[in-house]
Amino acid sequence: MSNQPGPAPQQPSPQPPAPPGLLRSGTLVSAMTMFSRVLGLLRDMVFARVIGAGSGADAFFVAFKIPNFFRRLFAEGAFAQAFVPVLSEYRERGSLAAVQALVDRVAGCLGSVLILFTVLAVAGAPVVAALFAPGFWLDDPDRYALTSDMIRITFPYLLLISLSGFAGAILNSYDRFAIPAFTPVLLNVALITAALVAAPWFDPPALALAWGVLVAGVCQLLFQLPFLRRIHLLPRPVVDWRDPGVKRILWLMAPALFGVSVSQINLMFDTVLASFLPTGSVSWLYYSDRLVELPLGVFGVAIATVIMPSLSRQHTAQSEEAFNRTLDWALRLIFLIALPATLALLLLAQPILLTLFHYGETGLRDIQMSTLSLQAYAVGLLAFMLIKVLAPGYFARQDMKTPVRIGIIAMAANMVLNLLFVVPLYYYFNIGHVGLALATSASAFINAGLLYRGLRRRGFHWQPGGRKLALRYLLANVAMVFSLIVCLVLWNDWVAWRGLQRGFVLGGVCLVGALIYLGSLWLLGARFRDFRHQM
Repeated sequence: MSNQPGPAPQQPSPQPPAPPGLLRSGTLVSAMTMFSRVLGLLRDMVFARVIGAGSGADAFFVAFKIPNFFRRLFAEGAFAQAFVPVLSEYRERGSLAAVQALVDRVAGCLGSVLILFTVLAVAGAPVVAALFAPGFWLDDPDRYALTSDMIRITFPYLLLISLSGFAGAILNSYDRFAIPAFTPVLLNVALITAALVAAPWFDPPALALAWGVLVAGVCQLLFQLPFLRRIHLLPRPVVDWRDPGVKRILWLMAPALFGVSVSQINLMFDTVLASFLPTGSVSWLYYSDRLVELPLGVFGVAIATVIMPSLSRQHTAQSEEAFNRTLDWALRLIFLIALPATLALLLLAQPILLTLFHYGETGLRDIQMSTLSLQAYAVGLLAFMLIKVLAPGYFARQDMKTPVRIGIIAMAANMVLNLLFVVPLYYYFNIGHVGLALATSASAFINAGLLYRGLRRRGFHWQPGGRKLALRYLLANVAMVFSLIVCLVLWNDWVAWRGLQRGFVLGGVCLVGALIYLGSLWLLGARFRDFRHQM
């Protein structure tokens, strides 16, 4: 922990009204994120129809993943986890003027680095493409050239979305969760519009999507600025690297780069290796990852978002029992959601993919390949979600070193597992992309397990009633799995059905599974009050 003192106590910063309970805040964020993710699925359905899983789609998904990778690493990963605890400390101990000064200097320093990084990446787009998709560079010059062109268009999105993430971190710290949660909607709207309206005017059509990404970044940043003005924290950028707050954030950021973002690094590494696999592998992994991202983004990220400011304030106030209660609440919700989501994805992978993507340019083989990788990613869903809520348990304490050590172990394990899984699956079954997904899932469990063990050693303990709740979860999931299997036996002609019929049947199957799961929990004695957070 840094030895630098926090800001000197001054006149207290005007505090916003007391925030609603974490469950209410989490529900609000989840609802907004759910809307965005559903729109995202509609976006991917449009992608499947317009660009399919061919070479143009592979090139776009790589060009889109690169700025998103750095966004998750910086804006949603290291930067957010370092910035929020420092901002919370300034709020608790300093004046509004001190908070504004911190925001101004962070905006100036962050913006200057992002501008420089973006200019270098755009100028060196062919090098970036070769680093992240070396298989294109070595084996497919046309796909490599197209990827390079798209990177020049999409990479500025990193600058725009990182500044948008900075604005969102400020709003979240002041318990304005809805605005940052709604902002991703603008990306989906822009990309859907680009695919449906602009794509016919471009050759290949995927180029229109690259421009849609850039337009979306501008809209996302501009959308949040008026809300920063309302809380009197609209940044006026000042570049001052010697500012104590900036120094502390940088000190906390460096190790955090490996902490919360290990899953993203592993996913990006999958893309690098997939560039050596048959055409379509990048797209198959993309469609699979997008479906796993639905529960992860709607619930995992939402819960992590609402607990981070609370954990930071509780640590600053030296309230360890409240800290434990908040973390326990988050973990209970993760198990409540992740276990049935994992089982449902394993059982319904192919019906979901057929319903959403088997149109236009996306053929049945693409669906079959995506099904296998979706099931492999689904195995790790629980671990992905656990990482989201376990890592803040360290970052709120401003402990970045422990997640770094754990992250390095998980990354090394992922690389070894890639070799163990990909090589035999590729050479014997021609499904090497499935090995990439399996390795990512397995390394995520290693990461989550080590994070949990570290928190237990630091004094984290479960609240009373955990064993009884775990038994309820187990029995309810067994009932849900049985009901889904019965539904799949009764309705099994997914390929022959038209899209609308698939949608109705899939919706009915999901509804039956959800009702059986929730009904079983209720019959076993679980009640809504069991999931309320007690401050």
